[in-house]
Amino acid sequence: MNARQIEIFRAIMRDGSITAAANSLSVSQPAVSKILHHLESQLGYKLFERIGGRLVPTMEAHLLYEDADRVFREIEVLKNLALSIGERRIGLLRIEASLPVTYSVLSKALLGFRAKYPSVKVHLHALPKADISEQLLIGDIDLAVTLSTIQAPTVRSEVLAGVPVVVLMREDDPLAAKTEITPHDLVPRALISYGAHTDVGPQLDAAFERCGCSRDLSIQISSSLGAAPLVSGGLGVALVDGLMRWSTFPGLVSRPFLPQVMMNVAVSTNSARPVSRFFKPFLQSLRALL
Repeated sequence: MNARQIEIFRAIMRDGSITAAANSLSVSQPAVSKILHHLESQLGYKLFERIGGRLVPTMEAHLLYEDADRVFREIEVLKNLALSIGERRIGLLRIEASLPVTYSVLSKALLGFRAKYPSVKVHLHALPKADISEQLLIGDIDLAVTLSTIQAPTVRSEVLAGVPVVVLMREDDPLAAKTEITPHDLVPRALISYGAHTDVGPQLDAAFERCGCSRDLSIQISSSLGAAPLVSGGLGVALVDGLMRWSTFPGLVSRPFLPQVMMNVAVSTNSARPVSRFFKPFLQSLRALL
């Protein structure tokens, strides 16, 4: 029993005759009769009998009708779903992003994206970069947005914008009176920042060395978001990305760091996997924001 046979059988049961069923389905009467005859041949029993010039459903037809009607409705739902997917009205976009990206620009980028695609479901996870890279490689996500490019086989990364490193401090810190902060200002202070093994670590070390200083970390962090409570608690000043809106954290301010060191907002996909149809629209929204 295929979908077309179910549709014909259901129409005859509902409309009461082959002629009425043919009219409601906009097909010829012979075509309906042929499909019904073929269905009865497959089943091995009659579904309708002609009694007094009327087509009367058999007991077998009544037994089949309820489930046939349910299956037909489910097929219609599936057809509508397939059409909606084809028209990009619904779909799924799976994103993983580093914490600073998630807490700074991603919400506004998604707002712009969902204004055009309100029915698209978004799965968003904020994870460390190492975990994001793994999820991208195994195909559990469609794209990654991080503060540095992901270096891995089959991963394609594109830099979207440069983000300067800034110095984060309490608003009552003496350094807050300065318009810019240099390595010389930071040498005597307890310093919170990224380790040398991170992408930006060697650049920061080089910036200190050019000024004749050494970058001696008091507390090493993997994400700039973790620096906020440490700085607030008086544990030191931090060298972190300028992507975060640090002014929204009560009692904290940021100042430019010189010589300037840049971090890169990058989007990554796995070239060994199909690219989501919604990748480009989301990327357009993210580009416009950055």
